[in-house]
Amino acid sequence: MPDLYIDGSWRGALDERTREIRCPADGSPVGVVDEAGGKDTVEAIAAARRAFDEGPWPTTPAADRGDLLLRVADLLVRDKDALARAESLDTGKRLVESEYDIDDIANCFRYFGRQATAEAGRVVETGTPSVDSRVVYEPVGVCALITPWNYPLLQTAWKVAPALAAGNTFVLKPSELTPHTAIHLMRLLEEAGVPPGVANLVLGAGPEAGAPLADHPDVD
Repeated sequence: MPDLYIDGSWRGALDERTREIRCPADGSPVGVVDEAGGKDTVEAIAAARRAFDEGPWPTTPAADRGDLLLRVADLLVRDKDALARAESLDTGKRLVESEYDIDDIANCFRYFGRQATAEAGRVVETGTPSVDSRVVYEPVGVCALITPWNYPLLQTAWKVAPALAAGNTFVLKPSELTPHTAIHLMRLLEEAGVPPGVANLVLGAGPEAGAPLADHPDVD
């Protein structure tokens, strides 16, 4: 199955490049994934832009966005064994450490799922009876989420969960060395009901796949 997730569809790289992933603990092959280039990333940015400007996600009630994150947390717990194994193979870390990480990752999604409504519509006392003052938060827009090789899924969760809770859309580019748990997370987001274009995934090296995320005018 293709590994890039753009505008609600799984696809391969436009130039058909791939990358072999090896476990750094012993050099054994882990898998082969699609390797995005700049054009793939530009398409992902365009999808995120459309989803933000024209789609329902930014105006979805905060409680509904929070509920989706809570569903993702439950799915992470369900797939804990598979996720921990994939994390250990990509990073070379002990399986027990990866299992602890998945617990933290699920809790991260739970936290932001609950936080989504914590400050929504908060009324502030002004001291003037004729004045109503309400705090209203608005999403930023299209977010570029670039994550490193160490603690790959945990650092991804720290970016993805708050971005979604706030009503943003995003393009995620994990380290080219540790992509497998990011792929799995995108499948869980899709299963949980994230609308097309809201969550996008490109895999590949920074100079090619990551560069447009740093300088494209449609990234907020």
